[in-house]
Amino acid sequence: MASSYSEGLKTYGSSALSAEEKYNQNLTLSKRNRRICLERLPKHNDKSMATGRIKLPDMLVEQSWLEALPGEFQKPYAPALCMFVQNEIFAFKDSVYPPSHLIFNALNTTPFHSVKAVILGQEPYDGPGQAMGLSYSVPEGVKVPSILKNVFKELKKDIGCSIPSHGNLEKWALQGVLLLNAVLTGRKNEDNLNSHANIGWEQFTDVVIKTISEKKEGVVFLMWGESAQEKIRLIDQTKHHILKAEHPSVLTVKRGFFGCKHFSKTNQLLEQKGFDPIDWQL
Repeated sequence: MASSYSEGLKTYGSSALSAEEKYNQNLTLSKRNRRICLERLPKHNDKSMATGRIKLPDMLVEQSWLEALPGEFQKPYAPALCMFVQNEIFAFKDSVYPPSHLIFNALNTTPFHSVKAVILGQEPYDGPGQAMGLSYSVPEGVKVPSILKNVFKELKKDIGCSIPSHGNLEKWALQGVLLLNAVLTGRKNEDNLNSHANIGWEQFTDVVIKTISEKKEGVVFLMWGESAQEKIRLIDQTKHHILKAEHPSVLTVKRGFFGCKHFSKTNQLLEQKGFDPIDWQL
């Protein structure tokens, strides 16, 4: 299995594949990964599944990331992280977001070998039906958050993209834009807006960023706001590109996000390295 998968990665990296073929290959992988995650969810009548608790590591199924992050769930911080999230889901059900099968959606949608840009978010949206495991993204049919509207405004001003009617950024993820939050889960809690911070997710996503930095070259990191920019310390800037701007929130968007031109700059940097540019139009 590993051999055939590695051969598949070589094929993916081949210049013989067009951008459309790479996109379709990732789309097929993403659908497969999501199906596997859904199949691994505990059934209500399955008493063998530890009283109905999910097993968090089972929700990361993309083989390229499992190979890039060997043994990550065996590290000292991981058991407590897994137990906390599993207990939260068991106790609070749908109040925990995103849905269990989408917790690792960023990694399951954008294979390691296809990552060429990273947009780092903070934590999942906490509104009804918003979180889908991709930073800044919401499913089609869900109202576009104001933060994402600001992203679309800059996108239009920068490269002329029309403002989409939805906020699903999966098209970017399938082209190699890793949409990664620093914290991958949360729970609706008025007393603690980022209730799943400091339980171990930051260690996990720091390793993801460091692994990209160490094992790849020429990746463009779009770092919006102080929280994202704090992660620059994890990135080898002699191998990768860092684009910094203010966060696109209503409080800071006019202080340096509008006019940052990160989308056109990303494509310029990618093309200089011989990579396909991102089609940002949704």
